[in-house]
Amino acid sequence: MRLCVCLVLLSFILCASADVLRAGRFAWDAAGGAWDMLRAYRDMREANYKGADKYFHARGNYDAAQRGPGGAWAAKVISDAREKWQSDVSGRGAADTLADQEANAWGRSGGDPNRYRPAGLPSKY
Repeated sequence: MRLCVCLVLLSFILCASADVLRAGRFAWDAAGGAWDMLRAYRDMREANYKGADKYFHARGNYDAAQRGPGGAWAAKVISDAREKWQSDVSGRGAADTLADQEANAWGRSGGDPNRYRPAGLPSKY
């Protein structure tokens, strides 16, 4: 009887530690994904290249999603918040928001960001 109780307790401990490890990995991936999004934003600002907006949207989402579910989650949350702010505050319009969200989804789903790369954008990016 003691052996059964010990086995049950051990299995509870193992399940709980596996959940903690999974949660920790998700959080780590989310933080890395947020960093990827920030890096893409900084590169976009630095490049200041006309027509490159969608490329940097796709690239940031792609890089973040490559980290795993946490990175993809962070990319979606950041992209949705930015587009909501942009459509509500900046007044760029629904068409621009829709095009940005298409590029975001393309990158997050593993699509090649170069689909949106404008001709002449320096190879640094």
